Amino acid sequence: QTADEHHLVVCTLCSCYPLALLGLSPDWYKSREYRSRAVREPRAVLREFGTELSTGARVVVHDSTADCRYLVLPRRPAGTDGWEESKLQELVSRDSMIGVSVIPPVQNQ
Repeated sequence: QTADEHHLVVCTLCSCYPLALLGLSPDWYKSREYRSRAVREPRAVLREFGTELSTGARVVVHDSTADCRYLVLPRRPAGTDGWEESKLQELVSRDSMIGVSVIPPVQNQ
């Protein structure tokens, strides 16, 4: 993820999912509605997850297959400069690695 580009993962055919990395897939990921709408109207789907993007940000939808599965590398949130990798890992969620959510800025700790 960058300020100018947001990535979203879907499997339009069969709901392929990186089970070994992210655990059980959420029901919404497997739903026909998500699988079709993520491609047709990704910004609307993102809004339903509470993710608002700037109007200038480009949304890139990645369609996973049985042979190729995608994960999103979440954008590092503001306020985490100098954090160790283990502390940053605590912020990453399944949804941020699918691309339906972003990691919010953190307050100084």
